[in-house]
Amino acid sequence: MALRLPWTDRSGRFAPFKAVAFALLFVPAGLMGRDYLNGLYAPRLWIEFNHAAGDWTIRLLVLSLAITPLRQALRWPGLIQLRRMIGVAAFVYALAHFMAFTLDKKLDWWVIASEIALRFYLTIGFAVLLALAALAATSTDGMVRRMGGRAWQKLHYIAYPAGMLAVVHFFLQAKAGTTEATVLAGILGWLLVWRLLARRSGGLSPLGLFVLSLFAAVTTALGEAGYYGLFTGIDPWRVLQANIVQIGERPAWLVLGAGLAVTALALVRQLTWARRPVAAGR
Repeated sequence: MALRLPWTDRSGRFAPFKAVAFALLFVPAGLMGRDYLNGLYAPRLWIEFNHAAGDWTIRLLVLSLAITPLRQALRWPGLIQLRRMIGVAAFVYALAHFMAFTLDKKLDWWVIASEIALRFYLTIGFAVLLALAALAATSTDGMVRRMGGRAWQKLHYIAYPAGMLAVVHFFLQAKAGTTEATVLAGILGWLLVWRLLARRSGGLSPLGLFVLSLFAAVTTALGEAGYYGLFTGIDPWRVLQANIVQIGERPAWLVLGAGLAVTALALVRQLTWARRPVAAGR
């Protein structure tokens, strides 16, 4: 069987939508290259490269998990074509993240293995890499046929625990604040609850998405306050107050904004769908 290129559809024809999406997945690499040329990675080249590749790994992983809710909200079945592509890209950036770590350790595999075994956040990160490797290796149509649809689907559910471990890894190694890690944790929580509810109902209405978005924002605010109270000694009430006063700036507001954007798109799509003329004989 001929290998299907990322920018072609199932019939082998050029698909502009997939081609644009494929090209966009190289943007993070381009941004990292630009930062390198501008001297932002000196003098800690591999450490900075490691951090940048790791950041893009979790962003793309969360984005890949968001494809199914977006497909349902927009009633756009073709959007599912991007999920595997983005998931494989997340693995590629995760591999780059790991390789930068090994190069920083001068390819001393004993030191590398020891640090992964002894440093908890590195153990978690390596587990995520292995999970993404398994997902990427089984991402082809051929592997779906060999494994069977049900077994393949069960294996690919590990994307969710991999996402949770990636968020924990992000939190534990964050050096410049935890804002983005908190936002990604809130969005991932939104996605996990959506998955649980959608399995029972087949999807969520715009009202359901609205309620879920409020719930995700509140839990993000509480989670951020709890994190600061437990691990930094900062008064959690001050963090909660900041979430009320700093409208639009705190992670809870960003999570709410993302959820409401999906809700608005789902509502517009529902209204547009309802106005479509019904074909004769239906």
